[in-house]
Amino acid sequence: MATLYIAESVGINADRNGFVPPIMQMPPLVEQTVTVSGSSTQSSAFGLNTTMVRVISDSVCSVAVGTNPTATTTTTRLAADSAEYFRVAAGHKIAVIANT
Repeated sequence: MATLYIAESVGINADRNGFVPPIMQMPPLVEQTVTVSGSSTQSSAFGLNTTMVRVISDSVCSVAVGTNPTATTTTTRLAADSAEYFRVAAGHKIAVIANT
């Protein structure tokens, strides 16, 4: 089975042009994993101080973020073995589904 690795962090504030660099505080506030399968699976809710997550999947997958997200093969697609950064809200979750 494939795995989605999630690192929660406090992100850097936007610069004067509104650009938010994908830079995270280390060590992460929380790290969690979610199994990537043929059905949508949710993470645990993000912590109260979490504003950014770094996600890496060891397989091609799709993700969705929200209070009760459901990932489908048409939501945001992630390449295998590459890091992606997302600004998120505390209490939200990330859902993942295999997408080959």
